[in-house]
Amino acid sequence: MTSDDPNAYNMTLAYLPAAGVPHWLNKGDNAWQMVSATLVGMQSVPGLVILYGSIVKKKWAVNSAFMALYAFAAVWLCWVTWGYQMSFGEKLLPFWGKAGHALGQGVLLGQASLPATEHRYAHHGAVETPGIMPWYPMASMVYFQCVFAAITLILLAGSLLGRMNFKAWMLFVPLWLTFSYTIGAFSIWGGGFLFHWGVMDYSGGYVIHLSSGVAGFTAAYWVGPRSTKDRERFPPNNVLLMLTGAGILWMGWAGFNGGDPYSANIDSSLAVLNTNICAATSLLVWTCLDVIFFKKPSVIGAVQGMITGLVCITPGAGLVQGWAAIVMGMLSGSIPWFTMMVVHKRSRLLQQVDDTLGVFHTHAVAGVLGGVTTGLFAHPSLCPMFLPVTNSKGAFYGSGIQLGKQLGGALFIISWNVVATSLVCLVVRFVVPLRMPDDELTIGDDAVHGEEAYALWGDGEKFDSTKHGWYSDNDTHHNKVPSGVTQDV
Repeated sequence: MTSDDPNAYNMTLAYLPAAGVPHWLNKGDNAWQMVSATLVGMQSVPGLVILYGSIVKKKWAVNSAFMALYAFAAVWLCWVTWGYQMSFGEKLLPFWGKAGHALGQGVLLGQASLPATEHRYAHHGAVETPGIMPWYPMASMVYFQCVFAAITLILLAGSLLGRMNFKAWMLFVPLWLTFSYTIGAFSIWGGGFLFHWGVMDYSGGYVIHLSSGVAGFTAAYWVGPRSTKDRERFPPNNVLLMLTGAGILWMGWAGFNGGDPYSANIDSSLAVLNTNICAATSLLVWTCLDVIFFKKPSVIGAVQGMITGLVCITPGAGLVQGWAAIVMGMLSGSIPWFTMMVVHKRSRLLQQVDDTLGVFHTHAVAGVLGGVTTGLFAHPSLCPMFLPVTNSKGAFYGSGIQLGKQLGGALFIISWNVVATSLVCLVVRFVVPLRMPDDELTIGDDAVHGEEAYALWGDGEKFDSTKHGWYSDNDTHHNKVPSGVTQDV
């Protein structure tokens, strides 16, 4: 290619600074960050929308999917209006950032930065680690962090499916985001006291999974249980569609963990690889335990094992070696299995609280497990790529204090979520009932939304309990359909 080749000239122009390409922009990093954010967004929509809509009883398919969809939309507006700055902006308190919008081009088109993340030595105040300033615009950072906030609320919803008043959910989402999620995000990621203490949470084992598991369990206590009939029998309405949602969730985790170095670097590649290693190991271990103790391999059990593996590796995805990811997968496929299948059945508290999808086990237990094992296995050569505190390493490499930091961080997240979630539920309950009325609990989607997931008996035919038969919306006389079927609610 000669110097006067127009193609060479155009290629050179593509890398010259211009109005839309400032000198600090790394196009590769920016592209990967936006792809990662989109992958995480797809975990929620359509991933968890599909998974929730298919893993529940048929009469709750629409309601469950809609709870996820609503949360995703509501978080977006709250995030750009005040939530992002409270999580990643200027410091207000050691655990909370100052509220502010992220809407103007003056904020969004400048180089991304997390102003509270500059870390200084405690004894003389010199800078130990510069503040985080990725090589892409703030708009990419706001986008990336928003989808993390959204999926946290959607995971929390898994504890409340099949009975929470939708109007109460509409109020719960912005309140919990404001008074719970932003606290954990700023404390651990945005430059709060746990960030500067050196607590390791690579991609959200504490901020997202432990928070959603504990908050979901707490909210389930305040909302109350499903109907007795639903608690006794709650079969999934479409197992194959459930697997589709689970598959989107697994593949989307490449963005979940691979995007958290804020760069398309070598640690990002390691994080993605470790994520798949741990998830696969956990799924296989869970399935083997099902075969050994229940004599049958369960597809739902395999999905649970997949999720616990993904959750467990999240706090240490880019901080541990591949062999440690296998060990973490073995633990995440067995310990949450034990708490769900054995401890749950023997605990009066766990039996009393109706956690619909077992989010406490798959996210809270697995999240703590991941945080603790990261405190054991974090490699000293990998930690400097991500952590602000120099010389950080796991207990396996001689730093027992890191294990104490991990336990302390988990305790803070658990305590805050129990208190904040309880207060949010009490406030919402003052405005609107948290639980659906009994008539809606009996009928399900048709009573709550006037919509149903499937028209199984023809063109939108419905069951009329007063006529004991099926009818079409076009049939004003509600004539019986001679199908001989029985009602399934």
